[in-house]
Amino acid sequence: MSSRTVIRGGLVITASDEIHADVLIEDGRIAALAASGTPVAESFTADRTIDATGKYVIPGGVDAHTHMELPFGGTFASDTFETGTRAAAWGGTTTIVDFAVQSVGHSLREGLDAWHAKAEGNCAIDYAFHMIVSDVNQETLKEMDLLVEEGVTSFKQFMAYPGVFYSDDGQILRAMQRSAENGGLIMMHAENGIAIDVLVEQALARGETDPRYHGEVRKGLLEAEATHRAIKLAQVAGAPLYVVHVSAMEAVAELARARDEGLNVFGETCPQYLFLSTDNLAEPDFEGSKYVCSTPLRPKEHQAKLWQGLRTNDLQVVSTDHCPFCFVGQKELGRGDFSKIPNGLPGVENRMDLLHQAVVDGHISRRRWIEIACATPARMFGMYPKKGTIAPGADADVVIYDPHAEQIISAETHHMNVDYSAYEGKRLTGRVETVLSRGELVITEREYTGHAGHGVYTPRSTCQYLT
Repeated sequence: MSSRTVIRGGLVITASDEIHADVLIEDGRIAALAASGTPVAESFTADRTIDATGKYVIPGGVDAHTHMELPFGGTFASDTFETGTRAAAWGGTTTIVDFAVQSVGHSLREGLDAWHAKAEGNCAIDYAFHMIVSDVNQETLKEMDLLVEEGVTSFKQFMAYPGVFYSDDGQILRAMQRSAENGGLIMMHAENGIAIDVLVEQALARGETDPRYHGEVRKGLLEAEATHRAIKLAQVAGAPLYVVHVSAMEAVAELARARDEGLNVFGETCPQYLFLSTDNLAEPDFEGSKYVCSTPLRPKEHQAKLWQGLRTNDLQVVSTDHCPFCFVGQKELGRGDFSKIPNGLPGVENRMDLLHQAVVDGHISRRRWIEIACATPARMFGMYPKKGTIAPGADADVVIYDPHAEQIISAETHHMNVDYSAYEGKRLTGRVETVLSRGELVITEREYTGHAGHGVYTPRSTCQYLT
């Protein structure tokens, strides 16, 4: 049975264009666009018509950094693939790329299979996987080739968390050399974890146990040093590099320098670094624990450099690093010892709205909003133009966005499975109204009409930015 939908009268915004156009959707894909009011647009016929007059029509968001059900610090991220993807849809995101985890002593395949089992049949929107590589050996390196062939084309390594995910420089170099051969992209958590552990131990010995010390020991200089080292290792290997959750202005400077030299080096930041700061980590009565994530929140003066990096394209992507832990019973594990607070913030539902607020506030343009939230992540991780744009042949992942609606972010009204909001009480202009995933209505005029199991696994090609 063929199904057709037409979206009429909206301002269609992509990374490259803004046009008042009608959008024809057929069998889950964009079939055609035509300027509103023209004979071609008037000729579109459909079973269902959506009036987008006065609204934006934008591609569904691509969040390339989420952690649903991640085991961490003796507990698990509180969003399942079911709750997390439903919340993503509420926030106008229609594709996530989550991280499957290789445990030390186990194969990449075991980790990937475990994540497929968690996600399959449970997702409201489409999903893909990166692979966390925790144990680099000859077998792992061979498996990387196989994973690239089957559409898992990016591999995350950690210079942080010794004894958990940590890789030393030799392991990182070997993985980078392999990715240079197989076309994969190494994603790096760039913090000097060995040095940070020394500073953590010294802080605790001085009795500095509150959440704010989490930010003080994970110094911006140690993020910059690790970023610099990762860039040089990638240069030696002849491999591309994607640095995740960049938070420190010193790290942005390292990325800018590398890109000025023409290196295939890319950077991602997250809304928490653009809108929150160490002031939040310092909130009294252990409230600061809600804001513990790594890389950590930085002093406010770093925000201007991050916005600048997004405008100058020294940073290309804004993802969430969505990794929620409830305040009660999870964040509280670190009372009396900040190093035991599970690292991570909820945010998958808030990203598109916060970045629209950045448009309202004059930090970025409308097209740059779509570029950093939809098109570039899709290109970076081999899903464009299937995802990340509105064009004939693309998946009909479409958001009707009301740029004038006002909202206040609150845990009372959000749909993430977590007992607090990192942005509680923040007033925003702009709100998601209707969301289609492959032509199916998931959010219909602020009502959830999707279901678990609609979302399908999406294999990916390699990074589309490599020179």
